[in-house]
Amino acid sequence: MYAIIETGGKQYKVSKGDKVYVESLGAEENQIVTFEKVLAYSDGENLLAGTPYLKDIKVAGKVVKNGKGKKIIVFKFKAKKGYKKTQGHRQPYTCVEITDLNKAEKKAEAKKSDSE
Repeated sequence: MYAIIETGGKQYKVSKGDKVYVESLGAEENQIVTFEKVLAYSDGENLLAGTPYLKDIKVAGKVVKNGKGKKIIVFKFKAKKGYKKTQGHRQPYTCVEITDLNKAEKKAEAKKSDSE
């Protein structure tokens, strides 16, 4: 069972229990986050593809940690002009552990069985 989600302008293939490093979400550690932009979902037998997103499926995860990535050096230089500029950049990230891939049909079936 897996899903393909979109967050931070990038796409990730996730399964339950996966740890994914995504663009910073602004959420604190141990907070639950929900990814609603699900592009595709597979339960092992069937594949559902959205146009562009699936409305009935959401992916939940727990924030493990927030941090900064490895430093990248940016060097700008113009020949014969005496211009040199060095900058560094560390991209912030959020590590999310996927806890649940849920489908709305499962919830609907549970509600029907509770009411009977």
